[in-house]
Amino acid sequence: MKFQNREPQPAAMQMAPMIDIVFLLLIFFIVTWQFSRDEMDLKIAVPTSEEGADPKRVLGEIVLNVRADGSVSVWGETKTRAQLKETLSAIATQHENQPVRVRGDSTTPFQEIVEVIDTCQQAGIWNISFATQRPQPSE
Repeated sequence: MKFQNREPQPAAMQMAPMIDIVFLLLIFFIVTWQFSRDEMDLKIAVPTSEEGADPKRVLGEIVLNVRADGSVSVWGETKTRAQLKETLSAIATQHENQPVRVRGDSTTPFQEIVEVIDTCQQAGIWNISFATQRPQPSE
């Protein structure tokens, strides 16, 4: 009985699946970049601080934007204190140590910031940080 010695044909590099993957990754990064930009309210000028902590974001962090008039926006939507408490309570029941970053405008009265902190604590969120920016170097 004769056996034929068949060597496997050399595998060719398939470009179509690789191009598909590259486009999917590109779309993913563009979409997630846009979501992260929407969280930052551009109408807010956060206060400056020389000793601010590292500005790196924590995974799953919620950003609360407190405007100069005291209104609070989350995920691009302006919410009342009751709506904010309801939203944060629902999140706090699912995530034990949910991080929240408060971005208060530098002209916002301190009382408004304290009320937002109280709302967070009433909702069961204790992991709160504050956004600041470094002062611009004088020329």
